Formats: sequence, structure tokens, C-alpha cells
Amino acid sequence: MSANFSYRHLYYFWVVAKEGGMSRAALKLDVAVQTVSTQVRELERSLGHTLLKPAGRGLALTDAGLAAMRQADLIFQLGEQLPAAVLDAVSSPSVRLNVGVLDILPKLVVWRLLQPVMREPQLRLQCQVDEFEDLLGDLALHRFDLVLADRLVPPNASLKVYCHPLEASNLSWYAAASLQAKARRGFPKSLARVPVLLPTQHAAVRGQLDRWFERIGVRPHLVGEFEDSALLETFGAGGMGVFPAADLTHDDLVARYRVHRVGSCDGVSEQFFAVRTEKKVAHPLVQRLVRGSAK
Repeated sequence: MSANFSYRHLYYFWVVAKEGGMSRAALKLDVAVQTVSTQVRELERSLGHTLLKPAGRGLALTDAGLAAMRQADLIFQLGEQLPAAVLDAVSSPSVRLNVGVLDILPKLVVWRLLQPVMREPQLRLQCQVDEFEDLLGDLALHRFDLVLADRLVPPNASLKVYCHPLEASNLSWYAAASLQAKARRGFPKSLARVPVLLPTQHAAVRGQLDRWFERIGVRPHLVGEFEDSALLETFGAGGMGVFPAADLTHDDLVARYRVHRVGSCDGVSEQFFAVRTEKKVAHPLVQRLVRGSAK
């Protein structure tokens, strides 16, 4: 981008595109048409591409203009939120906690893991779901106070993080009422006959589940794989198949989805971790979460 690029030029272009012409934009901005035209030409010169083209009595966006408009929409929509965000920050004192959540992590588990901080009366919690590598990148840039994950961080000298084990949970199999009786009959061998849903290989626990099936000599009747745990539970609750879930979510799972426990998944467990950057925990809520974890 040219050093001559100006957000004022971009704003004038944005208004022209939204209004559909120079004259209407000039009325909106309360400036002369020539001023608007000059600002848009300066932006085009800065970017090196024509952004607008004649269309009847008005103007239309070129391909380059469409790309510029998409970015301008994001920029100025955020800008419109700035006054409210500043006012909110100074008028509503709060304790903010920004948490990155591994996309495959069961949502009911996330809710359980965050319970120690949910009693904070002025809590302002922000959770963002993403893939592990992206979460760690944002953690390194201090966009998160911590990351919740189902795995340890691989050794990496360029990224100094600290992993605190939070909770571990055995797994059990659950099913909707329509599959409950058939799944319990001859369990776990029944999993070769009834439809089975599993997390994708993206989940750390998937490897354990595959080895469990090998150990008991069962080839599961696999009908669905889900990267999102909430989708897995939703489709399982709808009767698509029997599915595994962490025992620590049993009460919430049964109450929310009205499913039934079929049997245990002996020898398979999930460990959940809080990942942070600072060696000394500074954020009081992070300290509350990891208190009692391995030093």
C-alpha cells in the first residue's frame, strides 16, 4: 500500500459506494462534489486501481472496488462502535478475562472448567474458539489471558508457555432413547451394530478411542465424525448414533440433551489444560483457575 494512503480517502469512497454516486455522497457528507471526486481519485491513485465505474446515472464498483468496499465496511463498522466501546469501558468497571478455546473441546467441559471464575461479580468474559496453532499465536501476542485445550503444547523454544492440568475425566457412551436399549444389549460389542458417532482425528482423544476399539475387538458402525463437540452431541441426541462424552459433563449432558448413559469406555480419559504465557500468574482469575495445578 502506498505511503499516501489515507483513511479519509477511504471513507469518502465508502460513502460514495453506499450512496451510489458522487452527488448523493456530497449531500451526505455536506461537501462539494469536486471534493468527493478528488478524495476518491486520490484513493485510486494510492491503490493503483480504478474502484468505481459509470453505471447509468450513477456509479458501480469494479472488482477492485468490491474488494476495497468489503474492507471498508469492516473498518468503518468497527469505527462506529468505538464511542460506545470507550463509554462502556469507563462507565462499567469490570474484570475482563479473554479465553481462547480449542475448537474441538466439548462446550459443556468448557463451562465446567470456567466455573471457578464465574462467581466473580464484575466478570466480563470473552471466549474465542479456534484451532490450536492459531490460539497459541494469539496467546503469544497477549490477545488471550489463557487458552483451554485438551493437549500439552509441543516443545517449542520460540514460544514460552506453561501448561496447567485442570481436570481429567473418563469417557462413557451415550445414546438417545431410540437407541438406548439396542446399544446396551451386549455392550460394548453392540457398537459394531448400532450407529456410532465419533470426534474427528483433530481431537486428542480420538486416538485413544480407536485403540479402545482395537483392544476390545470391535469395528464400530461409524456413521458420523464431527470436529465440533456440540454438533456431535446434538446429532447424537437426535438419534443419529451412540457417542462418547466426558463423565464430568454427565449431569449437564443428560439434563440438556435428554440422552442416556449406555456404558463406560474403560481406559479412555481426557485431560484438560490451561495454557498461559507468563511464568508468574498475574491475572487474578487465571490464578484462581490454575490454583492447585502442577507447579
